[in-house]
Amino acid sequence: MSLDDAIKQMSDKIKDACAIAEIKTVKMSDEEARLSVYAPAGDIQKIKDATFLPAIELLNSDGMDIQVFVYDKDAPPLKG
Repeated sequence: MSLDDAIKQMSDKIKDACAIAEIKTVKMSDEEARLSVYAPAGDIQKIKDATFLPAIELLNSDGMDIQVFVYDKDAPPLKG
C-alpha cells in the first residue's frame, strides 16, 4: 500500500464519521502522514472512534503511520 492509499483510506473513514470535516494532510516521509481534522465538537469523538483501530491496523499491516489529530473547528485559536 502506498502512503497516498493509506491517506485516502483514513480520509474516507473520517468523512464517513463526519461529512463536513475539513482534513489537512502533511506527509512527513514515505511511510508517515499527519491528518489534522477540523470538525464540529459533537463529531470529534465519532472521528476518533472511527480512526483509532484503522490507524493501528495500517501501522501493523502496512507500516504506514497515519496520525489523526482532531480539533474543534469552532474553537478560537490558542494565543501563544
